[in-house]
Amino acid sequence: MVAPNRRKGRVAIVGGVRTPLIKAGTALRQMPMTELTRAVIQETLYRLSWPAGRLDEVIVGNVVMPADAANPARVAAMQAGVPAHVPALTVQRNCASGMEAVTQAAARIRSGRAQMVMAAGGESMSTIPLLFPNQTLAPMTRLFKAKTLWQQVTAVAAFRPRHVRPIPGIELGLTDPLIGMIMGKTADVLAHEFDISRQEQDAFALQSHRKATRASEAGHFDSQIVPLYAGKRFEPITTDNGPRPNQTMEALAKLKPIFDRRDGTVTVGNACQVTDGAASLLIADADLARAEGLEPLGYIRDYATAALDPARMGLGPVFAIDQLLQKTGLKLDDIGLIEINEAFAAQVLACLKTIASDRFCREHLGRSHAIGPIDPDRLNVNGGAIALGHPVGATGTRIVLNLMLEMRRRNVEWGIASLCVAGGQGAAILLQKG
Repeated sequence: MVAPNRRKGRVAIVGGVRTPLIKAGTALRQMPMTELTRAVIQETLYRLSWPAGRLDEVIVGNVVMPADAANPARVAAMQAGVPAHVPALTVQRNCASGMEAVTQAAARIRSGRAQMVMAAGGESMSTIPLLFPNQTLAPMTRLFKAKTLWQQVTAVAAFRPRHVRPIPGIELGLTDPLIGMIMGKTADVLAHEFDISRQEQDAFALQSHRKATRASEAGHFDSQIVPLYAGKRFEPITTDNGPRPNQTMEALAKLKPIFDRRDGTVTVGNACQVTDGAASLLIADADLARAEGLEPLGYIRDYATAALDPARMGLGPVFAIDQLLQKTGLKLDDIGLIEINEAFAAQVLACLKTIASDRFCREHLGRSHAIGPIDPDRLNVNGGAIALGHPVGATGTRIVLNLMLEMRRRNVEWGIASLCVAGGQGAAILLQKG
């Protein structure tokens, strides 16, 4: 194997945390994204005893920008105690937004423009608002401008049921305007194209719950999680509430398809959970980190983004992993642990099929043969978004944190974290153990 240039880009991950991942509409339903993100930024700085004023920048991934915080990175950073002289930037690459924050931080350090950057991702899926149709604007404007009682009455009389029928913002946001498909429909497309059965998808989902449950019971998430306090009684929230220890194939089989009701196979049981959460990582110049007594967890060696047909967006990890391996000279066999975000079971299973297919890799990646099969024992070893949930702006940061800690626990040299991205993109990052 040919290892990446060790002199180039000594970008270290020195620590990080995440919130518990909580199903939307439950315990964190009233906690805004900025508060979730504040908590992880503040806790990361506290655990590492790093002065907030010595950060060069704060970069946060977020998908659904809150209307009351136009640059939520700045709001969360200052609420976390980061002083006013430290700039903050919010980045958005759909599902890879949290990973984009990490790679943007790495790029700044690699270029010499920064030495210490806080990279985070956060999303409150619970607080995504209901929207009204554009056609509501005219009668609503007329009502606002009404001055007399008669004008107000006639303005109200102009409203029709269609004007006050809300549109779920989350549904609109998960629909790709390029192809007119909601994301789950693209997973059904892949299931049909690659002959992935409903039973295969449910079996994959079951394994995700079992892995996440085992990891939680073994305490593998304990060091990652910062408790939150919410609700009327300000009760502590310390664990993820998505994994189902008693999940069964029989229960999964009873669920009906939700996107293609005629012959679809994607259900709420074999798709990611809609979740609230945040995660953060302190990214540093490796030499500075060591000089300051911060032991790197590991290193960001390289990263890649790729683009493809939006209708097959779930294959994005294959394209990004291909670029990453070609850039670094590593082989798939060199990679000890791999994370492919579980947007949908069908999507991950399609990635596993295509990355091991000579024909696909030859026709779509220009390779002479397949990248290689991925050993299931090396994939998403602590479960994934089907069990844990997918707070879209945070997941990219969370899987990097989880992968880095698991590499250290298992003494694995190389790891890759990857995601598919709505709109037809893929992102991947190569980590090396410290």
